[in-house]
Amino acid sequence: MNIFVGGINYSTQENKLQETFEQFGAVSSVKIISDRDTGRSKGFGFVVMDNDDEAKAAIEQLNGYSLDGKNIVVNEARPRTEGGGGGGRSGGFSRGGGNRSGGGGYSGGGNRGGGYNRGGDRDRGHGGGDRWS
Repeated sequence: MNIFVGGINYSTQENKLQETFEQFGAVSSVKIISDRDTGRSKGFGFVVMDNDDEAKAAIEQLNGYSLDGKNIVVNEARPRTEGGGGGGRSGGFSRGGGNRSGGGGYSGGGNRGGGYNRGGDRDRGHGGGDRWS
């Protein structure tokens, strides 16, 4: 079973994670994910245990366990979705607002001075006529 481990202390090494899980059974592999640019731990990783009963016991006992001063989150890893990882918190996270460039007034926005559309700003050659002919 592939087990996700989150909240790992940045200084925790893979061998320490392996020793922690081996209390519950044989560990096939351990991988702490690190940033490809800096090489620094991203604070999460994966442990593979072949025996599902041992893996479930490890998940149950180690979720919330303090490892190197941080409480780790341990659960069964979900399969990667099509397209792989990456991206992080995309989709639906902007909380509205869209392009909030500048503020001001009732028709201004940006750096046009705001206000109530004081004229001179109405037609900048963008409307009407045979523009594309």
